[in-house]
Amino acid sequence: MSVATRAMSRAQARRVAIAAQGFLDPRPAPFTATMRHVQRVVDRVGIIQIDSVNVLARSQYLPLFARLGPYDTSLLDRARDRAPRRLVEYWAHEASLVPPSTWPLLDFRMRAAAEKAWGGMRRILQERPDFVDVVQAEVEARGPLTAREVEVALEHDQPRSTDQWGWNWSEVKQALEYLFWAGRISSAGRTSQFERRYAALSATAPPALRPAWTHRPGAEADPDRFVELVRIAARAHGVGTELCLADYFRIRREDARPAIARLAAEGELIPVTVPGWKPAWLHAEARLPRRVHAEALLSPFDSLVWQRERIHALWDFHYRIEIYTPAHKRVHGYYVLPFLFGDALVARCDLKADRPAGVLRCHRVTWEPGAPVEARLALVANLESMATWLGLSRVDLGAA
Repeated sequence: MSVATRAMSRAQARRVAIAAQGFLDPRPAPFTATMRHVQRVVDRVGIIQIDSVNVLARSQYLPLFARLGPYDTSLLDRARDRAPRRLVEYWAHEASLVPPSTWPLLDFRMRAAAEKAWGGMRRILQERPDFVDVVQAEVEARGPLTAREVEVALEHDQPRSTDQWGWNWSEVKQALEYLFWAGRISSAGRTSQFERRYAALSATAPPALRPAWTHRPGAEADPDRFVELVRIAARAHGVGTELCLADYFRIRREDARPAIARLAAEGELIPVTVPGWKPAWLHAEARLPRRVHAEALLSPFDSLVWQRERIHALWDFHYRIEIYTPAHKRVHGYYVLPFLFGDALVARCDLKADRPAGVLRCHRVTWEPGAPVEARLALVANLESMATWLGLSRVDLGAA
């Protein structure tokens, strides 16, 4: 029996998306957030993306600031690095932090490592499989270790002979990255220099989840895995198209499609139409607020905005990261954060934490047409809050 399709306005869809991503949850007072608040954000979004760019702050810290305000970033580090681990790193959207229960759901990606991993990883597996096994054994015996520490350990345990047994740091790193991609080792966090600390699965999997971590299915992907991943994506989005739901964990749309159909047949997803958007699905438990007011500076890697077609369709907001664009060709700046005000994306802010000077520099603000006047005062307040959080003494609005 077919399910009637529900009509939604774009404004309704925006409000649902904002609520689903946790922007309407009450914020704690500055610097009073607890691990319970961090867990609430994790439960809402399901994935926190990692990126090495540190011009403002490491990207994994910014989504929590956007939803909690100023907080102690060591809470996130503790959730990732210390037992009972609430987050582990893997390739989810991109390099990401996910709950340990999500890690086994990504085993389809692990099993495909030999064919889908980047070239250097595949090459080291093909050319030196025994060496890959040696690296894994070293991590399991001595980890957690960074790539450099693995090399030092190998020098001790597997010294290179004068006839050039033939391994170097690059090969160690390639082997480690292959093992990490293949789910044969995991990560116990990052150093302050952003180096991954490779560890045995037994060191990172919570005891209750170790069977799921160590005994993955064989050659074929379990369709239930995709159902669970789409379910997480649907809850986190509130409402989304097939592309939205597939892209959240970067799964193929042909794998997402039957999962969506199954969840729709079971009543967990409700088909909806949104003007100017492709057919979409509303999560049955999504909050449907009549109005919203949220204020947040959004990392380029925030899950509210990382699917660019989605934010263009719902907010009419064309957004691209210009980090790799030559400076003279950039339109809005190097590290640009959208500013959410009310239920609208009203501005783009090119930000830099000038730590030696103690200044949060806002090189440029580009306002959207029709942005309300009160949004300007709100942006200044949010920038001042961010500066306080980052330990900076003032904001320099520059050409803003």
